[in-house]
Amino acid sequence: MVKEMLKEKAGYLLSNLLSQGGEYGEIFYEKVRTCRMQLEDNKIDKVQWGIDEGVGIRLIKDGKTYYGYTNNPTFENLMEIVHTLARGKGHGAVKIGLRQIKGYTKLSVDPDEKDIEYRKEFLLRANEKAKSYGDRVKQVMVVLMDKTRDIMVINSLGDRAEDLQKRVVFFTDVVVEKDGTLQRGYESAGIRGGFELFEKQKPEDIAQKATERALLMLQAKPAPAGSFTVVMAGEAGGTMIHEAVGHGFEADLVQKGLSVYRGKLGQKVASELITVIDDATLEGHNGSFTVDDEGVPAQRTVLIQDGYLVGYMYDRLRAMKEGKQSTGNGRRQSYAHVPMVRMTNTYIAPGKDNPKDIIADTKKGILVVKMGGGEVNTVTGDFVFEVMEGYMIENGEITYPIRSATLIGNGPKVLMDVDAVGWDLGWSIGTCGKEGQGVPVTDAQPTLRIRSMVLGGTEV
Repeated sequence: MVKEMLKEKAGYLLSNLLSQGGEYGEIFYEKVRTCRMQLEDNKIDKVQWGIDEGVGIRLIKDGKTYYGYTNNPTFENLMEIVHTLARGKGHGAVKIGLRQIKGYTKLSVDPDEKDIEYRKEFLLRANEKAKSYGDRVKQVMVVLMDKTRDIMVINSLGDRAEDLQKRVVFFTDVVVEKDGTLQRGYESAGIRGGFELFEKQKPEDIAQKATERALLMLQAKPAPAGSFTVVMAGEAGGTMIHEAVGHGFEADLVQKGLSVYRGKLGQKVASELITVIDDATLEGHNGSFTVDDEGVPAQRTVLIQDGYLVGYMYDRLRAMKEGKQSTGNGRRQSYAHVPMVRMTNTYIAPGKDNPKDIIADTKKGILVVKMGGGEVNTVTGDFVFEVMEGYMIENGEITYPIRSATLIGNGPKVLMDVDAVGWDLGWSIGTCGKEGQGVPVTDAQPTLRIRSMVLGGTEV
């Protein structure tokens, strides 16, 4: 009902919105159905199911953004927002429908057709697998989240874009103990799609990886401290490329002077082995969509090509300020949030080296298989990341696991110091936080070797 009303009244609303001047007006509609189930202590202890519907209205005037929203989107309420933003009644007309885009999510097992009992089975299976490893397993948490998001964007340029997005995310977090020492293991999976996710990655397999990772760390040796050659396995996913590098290519941070990559277009910023891409068109990935939250079609954007910075990511506002076109990176958490520049599926392109040869050719170093949390300064590029699963490499062989390790480095320097890039490519999912908003993303990298990085550990 709300969508049909907006299609009918959009021209009138936008005409009023722009009546006192402005470069751009936009109506954003969203209806979301979410389900989150959590298992802990061998029982389903949290079930959240809800539906939210609302509309956000945006005016860009003199390069500034004015925004209002409501979760009671009647025509009267929308007109009140419009008048507040525009500071007066309108005149003239905005024609809608010059370009129309309608997208949907390809899937085979639709979450909207399944009940709580169906979902419950996946959590129980993962829990049973983790618990099967014995008394050392002290805590198991399993979470399943799925979302159906119906959006529509109508703007003063004459565009109307719709997208029906469905996503499923599943993770297992395990804590184990031996002789008073606690260790944690984590593994996740996600898809833009439905419950066919579990046809590709069984709940038991995800729980097994998490549990075995935790148990492995019980027998790990304390990490050494110092400078080491670091091999980042493809399995580690793209945490580093997302956090330590990716945010620096977002045009809002660049324009504000908060990116180390400001003013470096056309310059060499990485090893010639490095190509970095942000691609929202990849089918089935957690960060994919048909149109972004400003109605711009999903795109593939090359950021670094063979070591040279060739582009940034833009939303409409930041593109307008430079006389450019949006790259389809305008994203928002919900109708209650203003869109901003965000990554989608960001990755380092595969190279030509055999991952096994990269390790065999490393005399002494660290192999990072799983990254944990961390912090990054986008102005300088400096970062600190936890290593959740790592190993020593000695004379070209993986020897023993290490624990309590952190990677300390600088994003641009790390990219410059890459001297080998594997032909593999490993993906990891996540929720990217920025200015209080979270959006789904996917990151990836092949196996990489970095000549030298500082490893923070407990043994010198």
